[in-house]
Amino acid sequence: MENQMEIGIPRALSFYTYYPFWHGFFEGLGIKVILSDPTTKKTLSEGAALVVSETCLPVKVYAGHVLNLIEKGVKKIFVPSIQSIAPKIYNCSKIRGLPDIIRNVIKADFEMIEATYDKSAPHQGLYDFLKEAAAKFGITDIEQIKKAARNGQKISNNFRLMSNMGVPYEKALSNALNNKVLLPSEKKSYPITVAVIAHGYNLYDNQVSMRILDKLETMNVGSRTAEQLTEQQMKDGIISMGSKLYWANELEITGAASHYIQSNDIDGIIIINAFGCGPDSLMVERISRFAKQNGKAFLNLSIDEQTGEAGFITRIEAFTDMLLRKKKFQMKNVSKTDHSDGTISAEIMAGIKNSL
Repeated sequence: MENQMEIGIPRALSFYTYYPFWHGFFEGLGIKVILSDPTTKKTLSEGAALVVSETCLPVKVYAGHVLNLIEKGVKKIFVPSIQSIAPKIYNCSKIRGLPDIIRNVIKADFEMIEATYDKSAPHQGLYDFLKEAAAKFGITDIEQIKKAARNGQKISNNFRLMSNMGVPYEKALSNALNNKVLLPSEKKSYPITVAVIAHGYNLYDNQVSMRILDKLETMNVGSRTAEQLTEQQMKDGIISMGSKLYWANELEITGAASHYIQSNDIDGIIIINAFGCGPDSLMVERISRFAKQNGKAFLNLSIDEQTGEAGFITRIEAFTDMLLRKKKFQMKNVSKTDHSDGTISAEIMAGIKNSL
């Protein structure tokens, strides 16, 4: 009975999108939330050893986090099947089938709380999903569940507000969980600014992303992310690219990239995607073409468990150095601009192309 009112949550995949809500919801029901430890090389190697090599990096990481919770003695682990977040807007097959994957690769004494969320199916709303999860703890009072959901929504709203205002992910999360709202400090100006486009689990997992945002800050390069955009801005981005929303996490990739590609405040786009991810490969190809059409510099970093930090950072340094040289060149030669029609002279354009 000791672990009856505890639930383990793997620090992977949808954790980076929904954890503020889940934390508030389960704590509101009187259920203690236990997180797996931050990702390490051990987490990744142990998870990768369980699944076939073709499995994408995020799922390998997820399996490692489930193992970590089991090692902590957690008996109930939250492994939701998030099928669809809106009518005809779907997750990839691996996220949809996550409970089945974990069930088949991890043979241990634990219970999965595998509630299903599917907005494309009838009678599968948020409360149906939450009731399914709470029922595993003997909680069936719908008013209690709704109250806990409101608690989760409050924390989630505060987290999203701070993220949208530019508060770093870890600070925004910590403050939201403590029912605090932190106002961002005065914005710092940078010589160049890049948009870093990635799913939360590829960007905010420090082992996976190799702390790219911190490294950009060290290089005196500003960074913007999807979290600093509104949902409407990202939806408009998809429309302006002549595309339609299909994948559940496409707003944070296609929508955000499209918005920043068209922004004069952004000097270049960096996309981080997991090697072997089918939906991402389609999105990245579309974004690459759109960036080229709009004359925006673009760098795609594909990651897997073999990705080395040295090569990863070298590519980022080369890309940002190119952006800085390009910007300096443009500023240096601005006096040569043909003011009659507002275009840059052929001489300057040739120089910019050579600097690329």
